[in-house]
Parts: sequence; C-alpha cells; structure tokens
Amino acid sequence: MTKKIEIAIMVEGQNGLTWARWQRIAEMVEDLGFAGLYRSDHFTNGNSPDLDSLELWVSLTWLASHTRLIAFGSLVSPVSFRHPAMTARMASAVDDLSGGRLRLGLGAGWQVREHEHYGFDLLALPQRFERFQEGLEIITHLFKNPEPLTFKGKYFQTQEAVLLPRPQQAGGPPIVIGGNGKRYTLPLVARYGVEWNALFIPPEEFITLNGHLDQLLQQNQRSTAEVRRTMMTGLIFGRDQKELQEKLNDRKAEDLRKNGIVFGTPEDVIKQIKELEKAGVQRVMLQWLELDDLERLEAFARLVLPHFASN
Repeated sequence: MTKKIEIAIMVEGQNGLTWARWQRIAEMVEDLGFAGLYRSDHFTNGNSPDLDSLELWVSLTWLASHTRLIAFGSLVSPVSFRHPAMTARMASAVDDLSGGRLRLGLGAGWQVREHEHYGFDLLALPQRFERFQEGLEIITHLFKNPEPLTFKGKYFQTQEAVLLPRPQQAGGPPIVIGGNGKRYTLPLVARYGVEWNALFIPPEEFITLNGHLDQLLQQNQRSTAEVRRTMMTGLIFGRDQKELQEKLNDRKAEDLRKNGIVFGTPEDVIKQIKELEKAGVQRVMLQWLELDDLERLEAFARLVLPHFASN
C-alpha cells in the first residue's frame, strides 16, 4: 500500500464557532473521508469585532465521543492560557475517550489582544519560549513517567505531581509543536515533539526547514523518522473559475503562493497538494473559514480527496 499525503480540515475557533456549526462540520468531515479536524485555541480575534468562540477543551471532549475515525486536536494551544499540568490531565482524558485520536498541538502564544483582554501574560519572545519549554518538560514527564514530578521553574512549579489514571496510549497523546522559527521553535520540536506542524509556507521553504529539523534531531540523538511532518495553511477553493474569482476577492496569486496558501479550482488544488507531498508534508490541515458553506466543502471532498487515497 502506498502512503499518500493526508488531508484534514482546520477551523478557527474564534471566528464564530458555535455548537451547531461545530457539530455539523465534525459530522461532515468524518463522513466525507477527511483525515482529521483541527481547531485553533483563541479567546478572540486579533482585531475586533469579537465573535462566538467555543472553548477548546469542551469542544474537543464532545468531538472525542461523537466521532469514531478522524484525528483531531489543537493548532495550537498556548501554554500561557493554562498550567501545563492541567493541560496534560485534560489531554490525556480526551485522548483516552477518543481511543487515541488526539494530537496535542502546543505553542508559546502570540496574539497580544486576547492576552491583554483576559489577563494572561504574553511576555517578550525569549521569556515566552523559556516558559514554553518549561511547559513541554512538565507535560512530557507526566505523559511518559509514572513517577511524581517536582518541578521548580521560573514560570511553573509542581510538587510531586502525578498523572492518574495513566494515559492509555503509551507516552500519552502525541505532542505537536507548531511554528516555523529556526531559533526557538525547531529546537524544541527536536527535543520534545512527536510532530512538527509548519504553517503558511511554500513547499521550497518547507523543504529547507525540514532539512534543518533533521539536523537538529540528529544532534539530539533522535531518528528523523520519530517526528511526523505536517502543515497548516489556508485554502481558497472554487469549483470553477467563476466561483474562484469570487473567493479570491482581488487577492494576487503571487502573494498567496508566497504565503503557502492552497488556492484554485480542483485541478489547481490537486497539483499544489501534490507539491506539498513531494516536499515531505505527511498531512496538510487546510483552513476552512466559511463555517456555514458545507456544500462547497462536500464538493472539495468529492473532487479532490480521491486523488490522494492510498492504494
């Protein structure tokens, strides 16, 4: 059997996501044969107006018990929102509930507005990633080791913390680290990640960063095969040229390519996803921003997914 790139859907949870929309999208994503359904973890948008926003872990708990096949998870959840011990407890429980389908996407945090509005400290970039590393150390230990953890960090502390019940999945749910940064992000992927999730970059840039990650993994005495390579990016899809031009809304093709956004009619989209596959992307999470346009999502699945079925 030839393993092909997997295609999943990603939605922005702060862009008007309600229970009705989440439930409809989840049902369709599973029924249409997508590999997974992912969502962001934001309280609000970077700019007004504020829209409906389902809380991440409540929505993933529902998803775990109302789907059977698809992978799912956060892209990504900032450690600035929740103590890592609490994140580990919730993630382990949701993963067990789903039968091992959760992918725990974690990040350092970046959006200024929501941190200010809800009282979270974002911190300057170096300190932000110091905190992120502390969070990764705590979560990794709790997932992998039954021994109590006493951790005296600058940002997080634990005293004989344990994770019970133990995760059903050996080592706990896979930790996905999202971002493109060579200075901060990729070194953390090489130490703690089970999956690297790049975002909004063209295939040639992915190839370069992927090679750099391989070098970092070797320096950390890890096999390059230990870390799965995925990408989250935008999608502008039209069933024909007329619909495509309406969706493009005067955005230039060269700008979309520069930002790694997949766009076009079915033939264009198939070609671009194959380029990502050739670059080494094992799963692509495509942003679906029009939460009520499920007819076009169905058309995408019907016209595109068969070209990436394993055989």
